[in-house]
Amino acid sequence: MSYFGTDGIRGKFGELPITPDFILKLGYVTGLVLIENNNNPARKPSVVIGKDTRLSGYVIEGALQAGFNAAGVDVHMLGPLPTPAIAHLTRSFNADAGVVISASHNPYFDNGIKFFSGDGKKLTDEMQSAINDKLTTIMDASNSANKAIMPILDPAQLGKNNRINDAKGRYIEFCKGSFPYQYDLDHLTVVVDCANGAGYSVAPRVMRELGANVIAINNKPDGININANCGSTHPESLQKAVLEYEADVGIALDGDGDRIVMVDEAGELVDGDGILYVLATQGQTKAEGVVGTLMSNMGLELALKDANIAFTRAKVGDRYVMQELEANGWILGGEPSGHILCLDKSRTGDAIIAGLQVLAVMQARGKALSDLTEGFEVLPQKLVNVRLSQMQDPFEHEELVAAFDKARATLEGRGRLLIRQSGTEPMIRVMVESDDEIECDVMANDLADKIKTVLG
Repeated sequence: MSYFGTDGIRGKFGELPITPDFILKLGYVTGLVLIENNNNPARKPSVVIGKDTRLSGYVIEGALQAGFNAAGVDVHMLGPLPTPAIAHLTRSFNADAGVVISASHNPYFDNGIKFFSGDGKKLTDEMQSAINDKLTTIMDASNSANKAIMPILDPAQLGKNNRINDAKGRYIEFCKGSFPYQYDLDHLTVVVDCANGAGYSVAPRVMRELGANVIAINNKPDGININANCGSTHPESLQKAVLEYEADVGIALDGDGDRIVMVDEAGELVDGDGILYVLATQGQTKAEGVVGTLMSNMGLELALKDANIAFTRAKVGDRYVMQELEANGWILGGEPSGHILCLDKSRTGDAIIAGLQVLAVMQARGKALSDLTEGFEVLPQKLVNVRLSQMQDPFEHEELVAAFDKARATLEGRGRLLIRQSGTEPMIRVMVESDDEIECDVMANDLADKIKTVLG
């Protein structure tokens, strides 16, 4: 079986696979894979570990650390930091891998693990498969009478731990370095919704140190309020705050700081598609091409076509966006949810850096965010999530396939249908886009009801 989903390993804390004993084994086998791939026998492999603000992160951090040490891998502990900071510091410390303890935009009772390779990118499929194979073997052994599932090294070969005290400062300077030197934010009032997550400390500091008048909200994490009616998945409080403080712009992160949505001065939401449109059409250099995903609104595709900018879709997940960008030699891509890749600035999706690039466009053009999004019309879209008791493939049922084909024929030339299985939970996502908002809503709900009836 595969323990990895589209974005690492994720689940409810205390239930497999997010249990301390499983995480211990995960750290151990990942350490073994790193040792096997170590091209410099003169030094031990090393990893950096960062996390978001969930209480369960303390337990997972300790289990991972012990597993890596038992395998003979050194560990650099970074503490609470956004996911893109861990990617950056993996390269900065010349580590063999980076590890993020986070469940991103999920509630506090979930948690997860995702990995970066030594170059700050997502793990290769080959490396992930090697980890999964060893993990499967060790889990099978733990369920048998064989107790020697984690052979212990000579104590002289065990890994060491090192807590990095200046990790935040390093990342803050990295983010500030992505902002054009000829501009500053002195004349902008920016509301930053930190989602009570990993960016609660660094995001407001970056904006302030670039000169902005910053109003930080949801920046007091207590371990269980991460993503709770705040952040990029719940931008209502940000929209309200922008209007209340008469701010120029609002920025919302998610729990681990790799997603961003923005709010213009009128309180209108600008999601990942809108951010891509602004950066592609009005950035310092007009984009040659943009990579979206299957979830990207058709309005983005049409707007970029009008601007003579190429557009292609990747599978959902920023690792697939990255693969498509590299294949085309482009630098800009992302998802409507707010994963934005600016490869000339960072090697992974980074909410703070993406936000800074939009602020730079506002300063360079002397325009409000609402002016920059003119020309981008979003087609009505309805997304319905159908939760199942266990995952099933809807395309294995002729009755459902016939319903999907009929819907696609109805939408041809003026909309589209996407049926997608979640990579992290037993859920089918039904997305309908249409130039008719009522049709869009009715069709999505009808198909969702049919899936629920057939699959249960």
